[in-house]
Amino acid sequence: MRPDAILILFTSTPMTQPSSLLNRALGAVERAGNALPHPAALFLIFALLVIVLSGIAAQLGISVVHPGTGAPIEPFSLFSIPGLHMILTKMVTNFTGFAPLGTVLVALLGIGVAEGSGLIGAALRLIVLSAPKKLLTGVIVFAGVMSNTGGEVGYVLLVPLAATIFLAAGRHPMTGLAAAFAGVSGGYSANLLLGTIDPLLAGLTQEAAHILDPSWMVNPACNYYFMAASVPMITLAGTLVTEGIVAKRFGDYTGEGAADPLRSLTPEERRGLRFALFAVVILAALLLWGTVPADGFLRNPKDGDLLHSPFLSGIVAIIFLTGTLSGLAYGLGARTIRNEGDVMKAMSKSMETMGAYLVLVFFAAQFVAYFNWTNLGLIFAVKGAELLKAASFTGLPLILAFIGLTCMINLVMGSASAKWAVMAPVFVPMFMLLGYTPELTQVAFRVGDSVTNIISPMMSYFALIAAYIQRYNKDAGMGTLIAAMLPYSVVFSIVWTIMLAVWYVAGWPLGPGTLMHLPR
Repeated sequence: MRPDAILILFTSTPMTQPSSLLNRALGAVERAGNALPHPAALFLIFALLVIVLSGIAAQLGISVVHPGTGAPIEPFSLFSIPGLHMILTKMVTNFTGFAPLGTVLVALLGIGVAEGSGLIGAALRLIVLSAPKKLLTGVIVFAGVMSNTGGEVGYVLLVPLAATIFLAAGRHPMTGLAAAFAGVSGGYSANLLLGTIDPLLAGLTQEAAHILDPSWMVNPACNYYFMAASVPMITLAGTLVTEGIVAKRFGDYTGEGAADPLRSLTPEERRGLRFALFAVVILAALLLWGTVPADGFLRNPKDGDLLHSPFLSGIVAIIFLTGTLSGLAYGLGARTIRNEGDVMKAMSKSMETMGAYLVLVFFAAQFVAYFNWTNLGLIFAVKGAELLKAASFTGLPLILAFIGLTCMINLVMGSASAKWAVMAPVFVPMFMLLGYTPELTQVAFRVGDSVTNIISPMMSYFALIAAYIQRYNKDAGMGTLIAAMLPYSVVFSIVWTIMLAVWYVAGWPLGPGTLMHLPR
């Protein structure tokens, strides 16, 4: 189905008057989601359930045969004295050894310098304000997608800025707000650069893959080719939805809200951007020098291999260095960083936002460890794989069904890391037993997780975006925002799923050295 044909499906009813059936359905989802405990509390509950289930499974004598070694796999009961000893003695190392923890913190330190110096904000303003009026919508969506490199900065900076820019351009501010939100949240996983989400998900995927294969390594760049190719697709689809549906439904703005003055870049900011560009070019040249030649210093020193090289293994360090050096260069040029204290302050500020994440990770780490100890993940994976094989439910239909399942779960559980921490230990080994790589399972999850962010009340920034729109429509609420974003969600779901299906059938690599099928 062509994108313009998809758009026609949404032009029959006013955006601000969704059907009563839709209102009731969305109200039920919102009430159900609001009734859920805090994500950290959910992981605590899951961990307790694993303890109980492991005891029940051990009493029932459930067992399976390991598909790789042929050895019998039996559940280990944590509801026992030895289990209690493991829980008490491993609690600290479960937390400190949790793969996503260190990678996210290190990457965020570098990005914190880039954000704290003002580099990310200035770069976004430059991209948006420099765009020709005819390309304004596409640039807004593109800037939203790219903002994910800097974590959550797009939600707090670009979304309200886009509304202001559209209002100043004589267009409805809600149109700009919707376009930016679609790029930032609906295109969350797509990017031309690696960001904090890549090492976070890769770490969780690797932990899950170790249930079946302790030697399997998941690189943060494992989905890069597919996600980079997704950027123009999301940008085009978001632009078509904005101009073909959203702009027509909102029409002309007749409200009283006034646009904030659009501040152009100061000479100091422009100098800072030039300094940052110079730093990035030098760093890129060094990376090319170390990776392009067959004997490059960032390749594997034994055989010159790039797949298993310090370059790919050190992606998180490269993200840290890129953010730190470009942010430092910008700060020196724009005079927003005057000494080493300012750099440390920027890093510290980025860590201040991680308190809730650390609490979540503590309980998530315990849950993942318990799941691994009990062998329940491997038992569920083997049983599930046998069931799917018996039903001949494999290949592309399985991938599409998994994307749909992720979409549904995302409506009531907004955190990508929380969802994947729960889903990965079951589905990654299950798909591996069916012959699919953990990286393919991860990319299917990322598609399903992204496309329903913009209609999920459980998404952490959803309430903030709803508050933004009340500036231009005092009567607007969650329903207004969901109705505005629903066309993006449906179109993104269709085109992104089709893209993954084509990628799967063609057998193209998902990232550097990353295939879709396990070697036989």
